[in-house]
Amino acid sequence: MTTRFARRMEALKASEIREILKVTQRPEVISFAGGLPAPELFPVQALADVTQKILEEEGTRALQYSTTEGHPPLRSWIAARLAAHGGGRFTADDILVTAGSQQGLDLTGKLFLDEGDVVLCESPTYLGAISAWNVFRPRWVEVPTDDEGMVPEALEQLLGRHPNAKIVYVVPNFQNPSGRTWSLERRRSLMEVADRYDVFVIEDNPYGELRFEGTPLPSLASFDRAGRVISLGTFSKVFCPGLRVGWVAARSPLHEKLVVLKQGADLQTSTLAQMQVARYLAENDLDQDIARLIPVYRERRDAMLEALEKEMPDGVRFTRPTGGLFLWVELPVGVSARTLLDECLRHNVAFVPGGAFFPNGGHEETFRLNYSNMPVDRIREGIRRLASALDQLLLKRDNHRIDAGDVLAGGCQPPPSAL
Repeated sequence: MTTRFARRMEALKASEIREILKVTQRPEVISFAGGLPAPELFPVQALADVTQKILEEEGTRALQYSTTEGHPPLRSWIAARLAAHGGGRFTADDILVTAGSQQGLDLTGKLFLDEGDVVLCESPTYLGAISAWNVFRPRWVEVPTDDEGMVPEALEQLLGRHPNAKIVYVVPNFQNPSGRTWSLERRRSLMEVADRYDVFVIEDNPYGELRFEGTPLPSLASFDRAGRVISLGTFSKVFCPGLRVGWVAARSPLHEKLVVLKQGADLQTSTLAQMQVARYLAENDLDQDIARLIPVYRERRDAMLEALEKEMPDGVRFTRPTGGLFLWVELPVGVSARTLLDECLRHNVAFVPGGAFFPNGGHEETFRLNYSNMPVDRIREGIRRLASALDQLLLKRDNHRIDAGDVLAGGCQPPPSAL
């Protein structure tokens, strides 16, 4: 039988993170691969109590279809939260509840992208966005990015070359994969450039509330006067990822178009899940929950940084995030993170090679580490194993260079007495 797939399938492949996570299900593997919150911090009993109340008091409603836009009390809570935390001037009518922020990426891709359209993004950028949008066969243009964020002069130059670019996609807070956070100046500058070139901005902010130190910075949406910023958010990183509840915040007419697209995708996000989140938020203090998360994640970040400083050989560089779930590692030139991963898996430790986060390829000497999902002792042991694997890889590389040098010299070595 001949299978005639759509041409879009040619550009699609399985998520590298999801494939690696299959390996890390083995209990002996120390995984720094996924962006998994710490499960021991989930409010299991409180959520069980909330769920029982919902089913007893309004079970038929919770198990019925509901509106595409989402559960009204939850939409109101999200809009108020954004306003209180510098997230932009959105009302409840601007909020569309989604099946995680990943669905927000899918919907915005459907809204904007035709084949060949230009997407400007950080370099590196979030793998989930690459996966969501590659189905539309866009042209990715990576904008130079440093420790303060996307370089605005480079963005302006690239927009000049691509005046019909559809969107700029960014993760300004504790970016996945690098852990970097944009400076206030870079945030303002990006919006100034976006206004000059009349381009839409998709601001993804899954990690913004997981700040370990420093002062929270205003969102790009807070500088938006034209309604050009679409904000993506989620409860996955501060509450329960398995519920798959996130949101898209967008003003009219974008909001209405996104609603139509969601109707064609899944009609609505789970009524029960939305009511679980809304009821939990009404009866509990999310700020207190986050205050319990932060010291745990900060301790794990510190343990990973200390272990990297202690164990890693010369020539290895890494970021020092002030929040979020990830940090970024750059290996010495000529060392492949994919080859290192193969060696590490033999030592039962895993990470995500960095090349996956560059939509145009390359940068194979980089990788991402997650610190939120492992206790401190496992982090220290995992980094020790990783460093040991890297030492072995570097030794093989150096020995290969010596052997190659012998061949180029005719294989002749001076006798010991001549040395």
